[in-house]
Amino acid sequence: MSDDESYELLGFDNVLLPVGDLGEAVGFYERAGFTVGFRLDEAGIALLNVGGETPGVLLRQEEALGHRTPPWPSPRVWLEVPDARTAARTLDARGIAPLDEPASGATGWTVEIADPWGNVIGFTDYTKRPELGRRP
Repeated sequence: MSDDESYELLGFDNVLLPVGDLGEAVGFYERAGFTVGFRLDEAGIALLNVGGETPGVLLRQEEALGHRTPPWPSPRVWLEVPDARTAARTLDARGIAPLDEPASGATGWTVEIADPWGNVIGFTDYTKRPELGRRP
């Protein structure tokens, strides 16, 4: 590529998360509030919908991957929700314990969970700066 050539980042395609068991992972994420866009067991993948957006969270089965705690520091995927503290209570009621209590930030609140393979998903809101968040 020459110095005068470049490429443009157009947006997210999907976020891929490795999981050890596709069925167990789909069940975990459904309890966490995700809906399945599609599931192809023969390919070892399932796409989880995120709002009305085309990209999603793609679970990819890695058969040798066992359960593990999240490595620290670990990459995180944060998703916007209307109220992260409500999300934390809902997740806890569904048997998915947050990694910590919801944390206050400059724009709102965030709470994180980890799936059985150590993938960390955060739920964040813009309750303190609603002008920066998505509009329903």
